[in-house]
Amino acid sequence: MLAMDEKDWLIITTIYEEKNITKAANKLFTSQPAITYRLNQLEEEVGVRLIWRHKKGIKFTPQGEYVVQYAKEMLMKLQQTKDYLLNTNDEFAGMIRLGVSSNYARFILPDVLKEFSEKYSNVQFKVFTGWSYEVLKEMEQDNIVLGIVRGDIYWQSNKVLLNRENLCIISKDPIDLPNLPKEPRIVFNTDPKLQQMMDSWWYSNYSQPPSINMEIDNIETCTKLVSRGLGYAIVPELAVTDMPELHKVILRDQNGQPFDRPTWLIYKETDALYPAVQHFIDFLTGSSAAGETDSTDEAST
Repeated sequence: MLAMDEKDWLIITTIYEEKNITKAANKLFTSQPAITYRLNQLEEEVGVRLIWRHKKGIKFTPQGEYVVQYAKEMLMKLQQTKDYLLNTNDEFAGMIRLGVSSNYARFILPDVLKEFSEKYSNVQFKVFTGWSYEVLKEMEQDNIVLGIVRGDIYWQSNKVLLNRENLCIISKDPIDLPNLPKEPRIVFNTDPKLQQMMDSWWYSNYSQPPSINMEIDNIETCTKLVSRGLGYAIVPELAVTDMPELHKVILRDQNGQPFDRPTWLIYKETDALYPAVQHFIDFLTGSSAAGETDSTDEAST
C-alpha cells in the first residue's frame, strides 16, 4: 500500500470532509501549497489520480475514495492502539474519548469532569459535543468510546439510564395555561426529537399554534430572554435549575404523567475493559452529578 503516515491520513480525510484544499489546510494549520505538493507526490507514487480539481472545488476519484477509506481505518487503528497503550499502563491513567449531547455538556458535564479529575488527575479527556444523533454516529464509527445521549435511542450495546428529565414551561410572570396560545413564545434551535415532544404536548392541549415572536439559536439565550419578560418558553428542566425566580410548569400528558426524556450512557463492552473508562462509567452511574433535577412546579396540565 501507499507509504503514508499519520500526517498523510489526516490530510486525505480532512480534504474529504472539507471538499476544499484551502479549508483543509486551515483546519490542519498548514499551507495550501504544502498539501497540494503532498497530494501530487502520492498520486505520482501510485500512478493514478486521486482527486479531480474543478471550478466548484474537488471530487475524489474512485481510487481516491478507496484511499480515503484506508486513511480513516488507519487513523482509527492508530487511535485504538494509543488508547490501549495508555489505558493499560501500570499507573491509573488514560485518555477517554467522550461524546456528549449539547445541553448535558452545557449544564452538567463541567461539574462531572471537575469532580472526576480531582480524584483521577492522570486521566485525560477528549470531548465531542453535538446533538444526540451526532453522538450516536460518532459511537458507531468508533470515534469515541463513551456517549451521553438524550431521548429514546436505539443502541445494540451497553446502555445505562443516568436520569429522566422533565420538560417545563418557564416565564417571568405567572403562567396562565388556558391563555398560553395568545402569549408570546420564545423558541430555540434543538434536536428534532425534543422538538417533536414539545409539539406533541402542545397539540394535545391546544387547537391553535403558539404565538412565536422570537427564534433563538441556543437555549441559554432563550432562558435569559424569558427572564427579561420577553415571553415564555418550553425547555428541559435542567436549563433553569439555577433560575428560581422564574415561574415553572411541568408538562404532563392527559393522564397526569410528566413529559420527560431519559439521559443514557452508552458504550461497548470491549471499551469498558480499560480501567480509566470503567472507573468513569462507575463514577457516572453512581454520581449525584448525573443530573437529578427538582420536579416541583406551581401547576401542571
